[in-house]
Parts: sequence; structure tokens; C-alpha cells
Amino acid sequence: MNSNNPFLNNKTFSTAVSRKDDTFKAISIEENQDMTLSGTINRSLILFLLLIASATVIWWAAFNGINPIVPALGGGIVGLILVVIASFKPEYSPYLAPGYALFEGLFIGGVSAIFEVQYPGIVTQAVGATFVTFGVCLGLYKYKIVKVTEQFKSIVIAATLAIATYYLFSWLFSMFTSFVPVHYGNSMMSIGISVFVIVIAALNLFLDFDRIEKGVEQKMPKYMEWYGAMGLIITLVWLYIEFLRLLSKLNKK
Repeated sequence: MNSNNPFLNNKTFSTAVSRKDDTFKAISIEENQDMTLSGTINRSLILFLLLIASATVIWWAAFNGINPIVPALGGGIVGLILVVIASFKPEYSPYLAPGYALFEGLFIGGVSAIFEVQYPGIVTQAVGATFVTFGVCLGLYKYKIVKVTEQFKSIVIAATLAIATYYLFSWLFSMFTSFVPVHYGNSMMSIGISVFVIVIAALNLFLDFDRIEKGVEQKMPKYMEWYGAMGLIITLVWLYIEFLRLLSKLNKK
């Protein structure tokens, strides 16, 4: 879950071979070998469709008597492994990104089915909230209402790392002790934490948009289209899961 999606961080994009200033090689390199905005958008749509298709399969299976927990856990673990590999080997993104979308779809489908059984209608609400948030953030970024400055990046990155650290230690303590993390349950504190995490996840979308735009301007290699698209999907999945968590707490209220 982290452009902080560990994925669209500055290090990876800076270590990818940029062709912006390489005038000598520009003669022999065709334009279609460079990262483009339209290409990244197309690949994002492909990954999104693969994610939905995979999620639909496990959703159907869950409501036809198959326990979704095992495929959901398996999909989540494999998806995480693919993200880690891609973060070190972005040149393999054209192969890893579709695989991630398919396996993450299993995770999303299984988790969604579990929440839907407990709180009918919650999935539709979470999907709607995710799309609205994405559209608002995209509009704010496109019309330069929100500008991604270095200070903005630092704040969002620090907040995201703090959330990741808190989630990790909370999970470890709850696994081996009787400690109950404060974000569990439906207290006002827990709801407040969920709202804060959603805000930070949404702010990560601005970092993703900016990093993709910068990659296009710097004429990154073509495979970075898949890498950028994969990073964007990771953030959207995180945002969707957080909306599910928040809505489930509100439903308990």
C-alpha cells in the first residue's frame, strides 16, 4: 500500500533509464519505445478489468458455497510477492502487473464477499466511494488545484509510513498477545483513524498521478507504463479496502 506505495517512489523512477536528454540515441529510438500517458491509461484499464474479472469469479464462488477465505489469502500473498519483485525489477512489469491484478482480484473478491454477507450493500457503497474519490483527486490534480510539491510529498510519505508501521506492530502484538489495537471495533477513535487513513490513501493518488506524469515527461522506457499502472491499482485497492473497513464500523454503529 504504499508512492509510497513502494512502487511509485522516486528511487525506482530515477533509476529507470530516461531518454529525455539522450539526444545521441534519440535518432535510433522510436517514439513508441517511450512511456506515454495514453499508454499508461490503457494499461491501467487492462489491469482494472483483470482485477474485476478475477474478483467476480471468487465473488460468484463465495455465493455458491465455496469458502472465499483460502483463495483470498492466497491471492493476497501472491499479489504482495509480485509487488515486491516488481519494485526491484520494474522491467518485468509487463508480466508481473497482469499477474498482480489477477491474484489481487481473488483477494478483493473474497474480502468483498465476506463483508457483503455481514453488511448487505456495503460493497456497492465502497466501490462508489472509491470511484468518487478517484475522480475528485484526478480533477483536482488535472486542473492544478492541488499541486504536488516536495513538502506535499514529504508529508504524505511520512504519514503513509507511520500508518504502515502502526498496522504492522498492531498486527504483531495482536497475534502474540491479548493486545487489542485501537483501530479495531467501532469506537469514535477507531472511526477517526479509518477516516485519517482514507485521507492519506487519497493523497497518495496525487503522488501517483505526479510520478506518472513525470515519467512521461522524462521519456521513461515503455515498460514503465505497466509499472505506473500497477502502482495506481495498488493505491486504489488500498483505498477500497479502507472504505470497506470504515463503512463496516459505521454499520455497527
